[in-house]
Amino acid sequence: MVIVNIHKRNAIKKKLPRFFQYLVLSIITLIILVPIVIIVFGALKTRGEMFTHPYTLPIPAHWENFAVILNTPSFWSMLRNSLIVMLGSTAGVLIVCSLASFIFARMQFRGKDLAFNFLTLGLMFPITVAIMPVYLVVRQMHLIDTLLAVILVQTAFGISGNMLILRGFFTSIPMELQDASYIDGCNAFGFFWRILLPLARPALAAIGALTMIVSWNDLLTPLVILNRDTLWTLPLGTMQFQGQYSSDLALTAAFVTLSALPAIIFYLFAERQIVSGLTAGALKG
Repeated sequence: MVIVNIHKRNAIKKKLPRFFQYLVLSIITLIILVPIVIIVFGALKTRGEMFTHPYTLPIPAHWENFAVILNTPSFWSMLRNSLIVMLGSTAGVLIVCSLASFIFARMQFRGKDLAFNFLTLGLMFPITVAIMPVYLVVRQMHLIDTLLAVILVQTAFGISGNMLILRGFFTSIPMELQDASYIDGCNAFGFFWRILLPLARPALAAIGALTMIVSWNDLLTPLVILNRDTLWTLPLGTMQFQGQYSSDLALTAAFVTLSALPAIIFYLFAERQIVSGLTAGALKG
């Protein structure tokens, strides 16, 4: 009888930590999902229902708000600008980080560690801290009010952290593989292009997915650099739309929902790549 009680106590002790883990995760999930659900439900309500019953189910659902937004030419212009910035920033981050990580992981030269540590200092300076110097540099380059400036700034601030991930992958590749490729006639770039990049595909996919999401949701950079409304991205357009239609919360909720929908859908499809790439990078690094 005593042995049975001991086994029961041990089983309870093992289950309690798991129960608290699930409890904490459930609370965090609710904190994240509740605002999203309220916005989506609000987009399916009329203006009056949004004021009187903001937390109830939209019965019946009103789709007119989405039709109004989709029939607005400026929305499609913002969507196009966001796509251009997102694809440009992602391509820039992947190209620069892969080449820089290859150099710091596979090449030997004087001051390599010092240069790498200097580049990783970028992690200490987020865009919110460095926005004023960034604006001055962009103005001196005569790139104010251009999408190219937004792409360059997002690329620059995405290099440090992503380079750490890729360098961990590249460093883990055995040196014997590189020597064998040289024997077969490959030069350094051939080894990088034909062997190293295919092996680092999980890390490249994770970096690309994260860069896309961060770029899509970036508000501060377009806010500082872009002036013409024809160049606004969706986050900037959402802020301006909310100020213009602050009295119509249902219409604003529809605009926010449509603006965030591409990023949510993309994250759901890329979640596995992000988790597997970052996990493998942490293990290899």
